[in-house]
Amino acid sequence: MADLKIEEYQVGAISTNCYFLINSDTKEVLIVDPGGSTEMLETKIRQEQLKPVAVLLTHGHFDHASGAEDLKNTYGIQIYAHADEKYTLEDPQINLSTMLGISEQYHADVYVREGEVLHLGGFDLEVLHTPGHTEGGVCYYLKEQKVLVSGDTLFCTSIGRTDFPNGSFSDLIRSIKEKLMVLPDDVQVLPGHEGKTYIGYERDHNPYL
Repeated sequence: MADLKIEEYQVGAISTNCYFLINSDTKEVLIVDPGGSTEMLETKIRQEQLKPVAVLLTHGHFDHASGAEDLKNTYGIQIYAHADEKYTLEDPQINLSTMLGISEQYHADVYVREGEVLHLGGFDLEVLHTPGHTEGGVCYYLKEQKVLVSGDTLFCTSIGRTDFPNGSFSDLIRSIKEKLMVLPDDVQVLPGHEGKTYIGYERDHNPYL
């Protein structure tokens, strides 16, 4: 089993959590949700002599997807997102970049689907499609390492907003209950904002569940 090292950085206009999922043996790194601050991220990569393998997007909102294209071009890597998130990525109204007074389109190179297992950087990541915050929102589950990257689906004692375009409260609750609450209690959750948590803690303390 590959040894996982997790590094967390706050990036972009609203301090989104960007995660480096690092293979300690090979120095390969998966970059999750680089929502801006690419110069800082590139500095960290250079300082630690990391080898970027891919950019993983949990969803297409600007605070998660911005910066992905820059990293793709710098390191010659691919961007991954769910197939149902294409329109969110490409529509400035839906990806919310217009909230910043700008109009940006984002793209992915590889569109993944529910249940697909990605073999990247020495890790196996299962794609869990968790619509509700957006139509194509996903979580990435590293079963061997007992880690779940939850994006804006599940937070510590909270859940993602559903009042943005194409959001659905009922879909989000269903996603969390059917896809995430069936995971073991000791799975660590890496959310898109605020602090880390565990599945068991959320099962017992999250008021939305």
